[in-house]
Amino acid sequence: MRLALLVVLLTLAVSFTPAAADPARDAILADLLAAARQADPALAAFSAERGEALFRAKHEGGDAEANSCTACHSGDPKAMGQNAKTGKSIEPMAVSVNGKRFTNREDVEKWFRRNCRDAIGRECTAVEKGDFITFMLSQ
Repeated sequence: MRLALLVVLLTLAVSFTPAAADPARDAILADLLAAARQADPALAAFSAERGEALFRAKHEGGDAEANSCTACHSGDPKAMGQNAKTGKSIEPMAVSVNGKRFTNREDVEKWFRRNCRDAIGRECTAVEKGDFITFMLSQ
């Protein structure tokens, strides 16, 4: 178990720039990876490519007005977004622009729960959450 955690932490340290490093975010990702491996022990790591695909996809099960992440967050994670229903401004998703993103566990869970239901029509899996955050760390 300790070796697996060490591998995860080393992977995170090598994968991201020092500006993206945050102990709270790293802990959230480590917990998501542990949960994801419960469902799929063969999962090696999260994927920015899968995260980007999730971010850009239009989902059949989602709300007609907000059936994709880009409906509210714009196609550029570094840009401001706007809620499709309320018009309220949304801070950029990219960690390079908004260093506080994905650092508060309660906020991460709240927004994934709400936004996955709206955009996808269901809760996101641990893999989807980890892939999404990994994509936002790469931006």
